[in-house]
Amino acid sequence: MLSCMHEHDGPLTRLRRSHEQAVLELLRKHGPLSRAELGDRSGLSRTTLHDIVAGLAGNGSVVAGTPHVEVRKRGRPVEKLSLNPAAGEAVGIDFARRAVHVAAVNFAHEVISSASEAHAPDLSWPERIDIAGRLLATSGAIHLDALSAIGVGVVGPISEPGSENAHAQGIDGPPDLLRKQFGVPVLLDNNTRLAALAEAVWGAAADSGDVLYLRLSHGVGGGLVVGGALHRGRNGLSGEFGHITVDPAGRPCACGGTGCLETRASLDAVLYRYREAGGRAHDLAAFLEAAAAGEPSALGVLEHVGYDIGGVLAAVCHAVGPGVIVVGGELAEAGPALLGPVERALRQQLMPLARQHVDVRRATLGEAASALGGIALVLHESPLLSHYPRPVPEENA
Repeated sequence: MLSCMHEHDGPLTRLRRSHEQAVLELLRKHGPLSRAELGDRSGLSRTTLHDIVAGLAGNGSVVAGTPHVEVRKRGRPVEKLSLNPAAGEAVGIDFARRAVHVAAVNFAHEVISSASEAHAPDLSWPERIDIAGRLLATSGAIHLDALSAIGVGVVGPISEPGSENAHAQGIDGPPDLLRKQFGVPVLLDNNTRLAALAEAVWGAAADSGDVLYLRLSHGVGGGLVVGGALHRGRNGLSGEFGHITVDPAGRPCACGGTGCLETRASLDAVLYRYREAGGRAHDLAAFLEAAAAGEPSALGVLEHVGYDIGGVLAAVCHAVGPGVIVVGGELAEAGPALLGPVERALRQQLMPLARQHVDVRRATLGEAASALGGIALVLHESPLLSHYPRPVPEENA
């Protein structure tokens, strides 16, 4: 009996378990992958991978399928392996300035629900969390008893929970309130950084592990995904691209600086510049309509704003060397009228060697991005696999 126990916990068994965990972790982080992709990412030989996948499929941890979007130009559809979707769900919540957005995916990375509700900007945290709970509870696709964790995005830099800075920012309470309501772990991060992660996992930059994301909204911020991992920086200050100085003699910024990109490229700043140029539109929708109609003052403002943005992006590119730049937020809805000037300024100010290695793309996930980023945070960082069936020992081994 002792000999049998030692054999089950011997070097070969431990090695097999480590291979299984490596495969499960890849599928947890990246979603459905083909056997070839799993082999490339895991480094396992074809024979070893075949054996590991067969065992995981046999105990229900992994399932195979052929997603309709993953079809070769010739031959049969490519079979994808994913975690068992019935194993659990992960929820993401974005507490934006004036709205709550929620989304949920199962462990196979299938988005099963998303919803949003606007609210007044001064709504209390308990009321915001009540909205999130109601949105989740009223969605028939989400099974709250299947939740394993919740990823949450909030506005502003994120300090350690319980710290003096976190208390000053007013973000100390939400994690505890959410844990009490849902009874699962809560992971918190800046919502713009989470949008960056979502675009790298499900959106415009899903084919790149090194992504620079810029959001142009009521504020200007961003995020960096480096080597497939979200980069936070010390005290959660990574991605504050809106507070890079563009004009030292410019307007004061809410951060305490002067002439930051946010003072020139936030929605209010753009509308202010537009009115200074003689424009008559009084909100973003009218401004975008004017730009789409070719109004010279609107296009001129976007040209100048794009040049400012491109210069900041070039500086950041020289520091971190991303392969893809994703531009999101409401102002990105201007499309080529904005992105064209951004790209021209970027190419002009990048080193010649770098110009052909940066791809500028418009974000694709819309208002659900930060909530989906919360889910990506959960899938990448939480120990969600502890309840998976352990490999069943072979008889008489």
